[in-house]
Amino acid sequence: MAITEKNIMNRLYLVAGCLLVFAIAVVVRLVDIQMVKGEEYKELALSKTEKMFTIEPNRGNLYSDDGSLLAASVPKYEIRFDAKTVSEENFTENVAALSDSLGNMFNRPSSYYRTLFRKARANGNRYKLVARNVDYLDYVRIKQFPLFEKGPYKGGFIETHRVVREYPLGKMAARSIGYERVDENGYYTRVGLDGAFGEQYLRGKEGKRLKQKIAKGQWKPVGLDNIVEPQDGLDVVSTIDISIQDIAHHELLAQLEKYQADHGCVVVMETKTGEVKAISNLGRTSEGKYYEKLNYAVGESHEPGSTFKLMSLVAALEDKVVDTSSVIDTEKGRYRIYDRVVKDSKWGGYGKISVSEAFAVSSNTAFAKMIHENYKENPGKFVNRLMNMGLHKMLDLPIIGEGKPVIRYPGDEGWSGISLGWMSHGYEVSLTPMQTLAFYNAIANDGEMVKPRLIKAVKEGNKVLKKFDKEVANASICSKETVKKVKHLMKEVVERDYGTGHKLYSKNFSMAGKTGTTQKNYVAKDPDKLAYISSFAGYFPADNPKYSCIVVIHEPDKSVGYYGADVSGPVFKSMAQKIYATSPITDEVKGKAFNGELLDEKYKQYYAHAQKEHPRVPNVKGMCGMDAVSLLENMGLEVEVRGNGKVKKQSVNQGTDINQVTKIVLELS
Repeated sequence: MAITEKNIMNRLYLVAGCLLVFAIAVVVRLVDIQMVKGEEYKELALSKTEKMFTIEPNRGNLYSDDGSLLAASVPKYEIRFDAKTVSEENFTENVAALSDSLGNMFNRPSSYYRTLFRKARANGNRYKLVARNVDYLDYVRIKQFPLFEKGPYKGGFIETHRVVREYPLGKMAARSIGYERVDENGYYTRVGLDGAFGEQYLRGKEGKRLKQKIAKGQWKPVGLDNIVEPQDGLDVVSTIDISIQDIAHHELLAQLEKYQADHGCVVVMETKTGEVKAISNLGRTSEGKYYEKLNYAVGESHEPGSTFKLMSLVAALEDKVVDTSSVIDTEKGRYRIYDRVVKDSKWGGYGKISVSEAFAVSSNTAFAKMIHENYKENPGKFVNRLMNMGLHKMLDLPIIGEGKPVIRYPGDEGWSGISLGWMSHGYEVSLTPMQTLAFYNAIANDGEMVKPRLIKAVKEGNKVLKKFDKEVANASICSKETVKKVKHLMKEVVERDYGTGHKLYSKNFSMAGKTGTTQKNYVAKDPDKLAYISSFAGYFPADNPKYSCIVVIHEPDKSVGYYGADVSGPVFKSMAQKIYATSPITDEVKGKAFNGELLDEKYKQYYAHAQKEHPRVPNVKGMCGMDAVSLLENMGLEVEVRGNGKVKKQSVNQGTDINQVTKIVLELS
């Protein structure tokens, strides 16, 4: 068909119409972008090139009770160079001097830095890395170097920093001192003291800093100042005594290694205040080494075994169903309750013995018979007594993850006709070491149960903002009469030649406590799986308790030993002696009787043999730091200690006449 002039015109009109519609659409879109969504697109563009970053504040410091650092926030700086902002004149005049200064600081050839800066200049690099992990003092010096002293615009100087948490004690008490971190989802993980006090005191408030996106996805700070300045956290003074902590750590470690145990813990608490002076938790790795794996003292609830006999005895004495002189027949070491038999560790039993003797020898049959026979008609009475003493309650510690105590009531799941007999000697109940210690400390404190406390004060600089005093959990867990009786029995555990803790007795040092040996994994009825928990809980000195302490060691090598008196007891004794010998004697206890003699005299006698046996400077290399200090100070020497752990170097050689030495410096690993 022939193309007419009319057809051509129609097609031109169609094209022109389409172009007009397209033009109108473009205009409408432009108006929409500029007038309606202008701000939205502007913000989108800025978000591609500029972004607000969060600045983490400096966390407050965590201190021991004497002001020693346990955890501190340290800024680490990263230094970069913007080669585009520097004029040719400034660059040429200063690059050599800047390179020399950096070379001297970081012990590198100045030619290395000259090459680095010239390449950055040639490539137009706006964010060239110069140094990372720079501490604050070096950062201040670098800011004053040639060229960098001119600032970010004329000198190309760029700094960013991050806050690093450092722990001066290293791995010692790492789990107890703890940490707080934020995961990829923004959730906080809190562990130990550092985590417990992070939310309320240590963390501080975040700041804001604007940064600009440059090449290769890097972000460069905009301007000199932050949009919002970060606010540093407050400082926390804990109750931890680093000397006692050091003793606890090394004594526990040595015993775990000796018995090749799976894990263990130690807690030392000040009797009257509840201040926790040391808390050590060590677990075994697959290579046989030990480290602060989990906080067993706070988080691991387990059957306490014979250390629970103190709780059973207090309940029975309070209800007046027995007295310490009451006689119990131990049934030749076997006592049947329905279809189950309670057994004593001594074959043939102990015959007819008093309650006080039963406690000293830790007779299972005597305690099972005492509790079962006197409460079987009304088992709730026994459990109510335990609950009245607060044994079913958590301590509500600030450290996250406290284990829940288990004290069953008649009718609860798991309760049966044998429950009374088994509860009497520490089975079918569950407590954490810290919860057990709180009860023992209450006995040492004449019946007043104080809540274990881990914090003394909150500070801002040198200003104390808040002080923490003792918190009474139970003003009187039992009568004064009962307290007096059981304190006497706890002394006899150690002092009587038939007591389970008699091996720990020393005529120069008094302590009181109770041994515990608990079967573990017994339900499987497999001898190969059967393991033990060895424990010792008590206080010292026996007549005027200053500290309470618990030692719990899980799964010692059965071929080496597993009884509480053999495994955990020696840790308690060694710690108690070293803590007492190295602790200052307060006015409160000076002059009071200690095992029939004055405290200050007993203190002098404790290391008197050192002066007799060592007229010359001994070799203390390899010794625990606290042991070496105790030995040398009691020889009349002034001792300066650097570091923590074991002695790796001493400033005065072994064999030097002691009369020629006044001071010795010990370097610890």
